Formats: sequence, C-alpha cells, structure tokens
Amino acid sequence: MQKYSELVLTLLKNRGIESEVEIEKFLNPSFENDLFDPFLMRDMERACVRLFEAFEAKQKIIIYADYDCDGIPGAVILGDLFKKIGYKNYEVYIPMRNSEGYGLNMSAIKEFADKKVELIITIDLGITAVAEIAEAKVNGIDVIITDHHLPHETLPRACAILNPKVDEYPEKLLCGASVVFKFVQAFIKKYGEYYDALHEQKGADNFLSAELATLKQSSTAKSSAPFCSGWDKWMLDMVGIATLSDMVPLLGENRALAYFGMKVLRKTRRPGLQKLLAKMNIDARYLVEDDITFMVSPRLNAASRMDNPLRAYELLATSSEAEAGELAKHLSKINDERKLIVAGIMREVKKKFEKRDLKEVIVIGNPTWRVGVLGLVAGKICDEYSKTVFVWGKDENDCIKGSCRSSGDISIVELMSSNSEHFLEYGGHEMAGGFTVENEKIHFLEEKLCEAYQKLQNRLERQDLKGVQGLALKSDLEGDFSLISHKNWKDIEKLAPFGLGNPKPTFLFKNIKIEKIKKFGKNGSGEHLEIIFSDVNKGKAKAISFFSNQDSFETKIEENLKVNLLATIELSRFGGKEELRLRIINIF
Repeated sequence: MQKYSELVLTLLKNRGIESEVEIEKFLNPSFENDLFDPFLMRDMERACVRLFEAFEAKQKIIIYADYDCDGIPGAVILGDLFKKIGYKNYEVYIPMRNSEGYGLNMSAIKEFADKKVELIITIDLGITAVAEIAEAKVNGIDVIITDHHLPHETLPRACAILNPKVDEYPEKLLCGASVVFKFVQAFIKKYGEYYDALHEQKGADNFLSAELATLKQSSTAKSSAPFCSGWDKWMLDMVGIATLSDMVPLLGENRALAYFGMKVLRKTRRPGLQKLLAKMNIDARYLVEDDITFMVSPRLNAASRMDNPLRAYELLATSSEAEAGELAKHLSKINDERKLIVAGIMREVKKKFEKRDLKEVIVIGNPTWRVGVLGLVAGKICDEYSKTVFVWGKDENDCIKGSCRSSGDISIVELMSSNSEHFLEYGGHEMAGGFTVENEKIHFLEEKLCEAYQKLQNRLERQDLKGVQGLALKSDLEGDFSLISHKNWKDIEKLAPFGLGNPKPTFLFKNIKIEKIKKFGKNGSGEHLEIIFSDVNKGKAKAISFFSNQDSFETKIEENLKVNLLATIELSRFGGKEELRLRIINIF
C-alpha cells in the first residue's frame, strides 16, 4: 500500500525529491539525523572554553546583537542560557538602527572598556568588524563572533569565530540565531554535566531535565540524543522566528530547525509571544509560517525601525505578564505608524519612476526618508519591479545609509564588493544588504553599480540565486476546483514549513470566470481583494489577494472575464471560522 498520496508525491517530485529515503527525510525531520554536530564549526571548542572561563571568573560579558528579527531572537537564546545557569554579570547591547547603524561600532567598544567588560559575544554581526575587534583587543576585551554573513578578504582577529561561511560546517546557510543555538548546544554538550552537578548541590532542578517531553514524543529525538536534550528545546521558538524571518532556504538542517521551531512556537511559554499573538487574534495552536513572517516579525522589527530595538528583546525575554502586555501593545502601535511611513515613501517612489527609465540596478533615495524602514521599501520595489535596488536616506548623524535587495540573478554583496571604493561601509548576504555612502558619491552610485552588474553578468555563470524559489513562478499542478479539499490541504501541509527553497505548492486553474470582485480591509480601507471564481462543471471558489487592486495582475481584472488563475490553497481561521480558500499569485 502506498504510504503517501499522489498529490504529495507529485509535489515532492516537483522539488526533486523522489527516492524513498529523500521523501522520508523531507516529510519527517529528525533531530538525530538532520542536525549536525555543533563542534564541526572550526572554533566551537575555543568559544565554549572561553565562555566557561568567563562564567567561572565572573567576568563582565556583553551580548552584542543585531537589531533585526535574527539578531534579537539570537540574543534571547544566549540570554536563556545565562539565566538557566544563574549567571547575572552580563548586559544585552543592541545598537540603535538610526544613530549607530549595523554592526560593532567604536563608541560602543570604548563604552565597554570603561565598564571593564572582558568578553563580547556578537550575534548576527561581527564578521567584517576588523578594526572594531582590534580596538576591543587593545582594551583587553575578547570577542567571540557568531555570525552568518559573508566575510571580507580579511577576517577579524577574534578569540573565536562561529560562522559556517568561514569553515567546513556542512550547512552554510544557517541564520544568525541558529549559529547561536549551535553554540548553546555545544556548551551544554561540553559542560552540561558540570552544571547538573552544581545545581544538584544547590538542590535546584536538574540543568538538563527533560522539560519538553511532549516535543520529544512528537519528534524522533530520544533522551540519549547527542544534542538538544531537555530544556533548551524551548529556545527553538526563537530559532523558528529567525529562520523564517531571515529568508534562509528551508532545506536540510534549516528545514529541521524551522519544523521543530514551529512546534515550539505553537506551545511557547514566553508571555511576550503569547500577548503579541493574542493582540493579533492569532491562536498559537494553529500558527503558520505566514503568521510569523507577515505578522510577528514586522512588529518585532518595528522596535528598531521606529523606536529602540531593546523593546523587542524585552518582549521576547520577559517573564512578566504585565510587561509583556504593555510591550505587545507598544510594538503593535509603532508597527501601524511604520506602515503609514512606508506607504508614503512608496507613493513618492512611484512618482519618481514615472519620470525615469529603470536600469538593471536602481538607486533611489531622499534625505528625508527614515533609514529604519528602507529595507522594507527596497523589498517592495524589488518585488514589484523585479530589479536589484539600492534605497538610501540620511540617518541622525547626517550620513547617507541605505538597504539593498537583489532581484535574484546576482549576489548583492559581490556587487558591492566589486565597487567597494564607492562605499564607506557595506555588508549582507546574497539577497540583501546594507550600505553607507559618502554624500558626494551617491549621485554616481547607480551608474557605477550598473557597470559592475554588467561585468559580473558576463563573468559569472548565470546561476539563479532564487534557486527553487523560482518554483513559485510556475504551477505544481493544473486542475479544477475539486483540488480545493480538506484532504488535499492536509496533504499540502505535510510539506510545511514553507518559505525560501520550499515554496508553497501552486495550482493552475484555466479558463475560469470572475463572478464577483469585492474590496475589503481594515476600517473600510479596501486595500485587499476578494474574488469569486466559477468553473462550468466544478462550482465556485473564493480567492483573496492582500494589498492588491484590479491592476495588480498580469491581466486587468473585471467581472465576467474568463482568465487563468495561479494560486495556493490555504485554510483561513479568521474570526474562529475555518474556511478553505485560494491565495492569488497571478491572474492572466
């Protein structure tokens, strides 16, 4: 008897997964088999020993994290370890996006030297901070780098570097929080028994007690698993948020981390997450990837874009119900303000585009644009115009800074590296990055980047960095509305979590009629579309498209028009009512 349905097997085949071994590995992630030994990272042993020495000597430690939805969850993970063993001589430092910008900075290093800090642990940054780490060393401060970004030619002279892109670790595309999680795994593996004994002497709960028995039962992990046994599985909610938010491919080890991360998120004990989900009317039991990427992450990122990134850290780290409630309310409020600012900038962008020809690389900006929201603007422009884009504004120090996104056919970091003389600072990974430019050079940046783009295209093999993300541009299966069933939806969910590298399965419905078009939105805004489609023999189907209008698709839509529809199948639980519907990708 066939173990999986034809639909599941077809969807897997479309993703290049056909053998029995590959199918089982993909559909049933395992901690024992899918997570690599953290000590495969070159400096892991050194990092663990240095942290243990700091604990034993009660040295002042700084957790220095990036201000986004990768760095902040990573800081929570490391903070969880410190709290679990009862270590209190540490501070969490997250730079202000608008005034300090990304990464380590000299003024912060000097502040730490004055405070007699002896160890800094970076999260989601540091791999390019050669001068800053040298300054720390001069001031007697060791630095452990945990990062996942691409290095420059010269590596910093840190005490230890944990970054899969600089050693032989098998999974090169971990997010920053996952690197920290591997660090915690390694530390527990090396020193867990020591702290077990210490806590037993104090009559405390066992350090590695199996607090997550329910999750163990839901996975193939056993109590004798070589890593991630016990309480630390609760940290996987942070790994899940970061992995989904940072757009790393959900394959291999990342798939396992996201898979188990979603399980923990649905059971999270964190008051801040519970309050935030309640504020958004999301039932944690039915949490899906889209809830994280479109609802949770923007509110966490709003802290650094609109206020202080520590607010997001505090929300995730707090054990206080009252504090969690206030922070959830605050982040939701400033996220609404952020939406208005981005919408205003996008209106300005579109007006500017009416008066200019769009080249392969777009550089656009305005000194009045808020630096903190430019990554969102760059993403929107990139998605809408399918161009590599650099968007700039001025920060609080009157310095030109911005964010950039690749359209998928070129590495954004390689593009900047080939023009390094035009940037004061730059960094990121293949698909996204940030930069700082001298005021007088910004006007020539587009021309220089377009020249570099052409040279890179001629030199590099035309590899599509979107990879299997391109699957979302074609259908997995062509059919009729009989495909829309609870059975098929459950089969589709077997392939979750979805994201980069594992897009949601798409279905093509040909020659169907638009019966009715309805606009809807918060407070009657009408910014979303609900469309009823009909098929001659297979009835009707409801489909929705957020932030869309009748001109948003390949074909301008109107009632009674016959069209082709590319869509995904989803289960909505809005208002407590379950409803199967389609999510529109394109109409043509």
